[in-house]
Amino acid sequence: MKTDKKVKVGQTRKTLARDARTIVETCSGINSRLAGRRITQFLDKRLAGTGLSASQLGLMAQIAVSSDDTLGALAVRTGLDQSTLSRNLRGLEREDQVEIAIVEEDLRRRAVWLTEKGARTLEAAIPVWRRANAALARLMKVNLARQLADATEQLVGRRAKRS
Repeated sequence: MKTDKKVKVGQTRKTLARDARTIVETCSGINSRLAGRRITQFLDKRLAGTGLSASQLGLMAQIAVSSDDTLGALAVRTGLDQSTLSRNLRGLEREDQVEIAIVEEDLRRRAVWLTEKGARTLEAAIPVWRRANAALARLMKVNLARQLADATEQLVGRRAKRS
């Protein structure tokens, strides 16, 4: 009986390793997170002199381009939950890059916008980002990440609205 048990355990390990390898190699979630982390590390390294991380740059750019300045709308556009978004914004607010205030018409809602310092910081970071993005484009297709983001809109019940 012990021999049978050892064979089954060995077979189970082989099956487990094979199944785990399949997950590592084919899981969209795992691989997109890995790709995202690698892209973020690449950009963070190049943006280091700006004082902004790639995440902060992206968040500030989202704030700068939107006509809807509420935190709820920003959370939807960035794909962040409210608590993660608030935590990220608090750091930018401490650095006087953004200002967050209660919306006068609805005291339950808050709005966010770039401060003058934030606008200057973002403006100064854009040429650095352009160079970093060009370097990234030499390593991977320029619109690959955007295509992935657009393709996944349906996962959260929205259709991509890009022109």
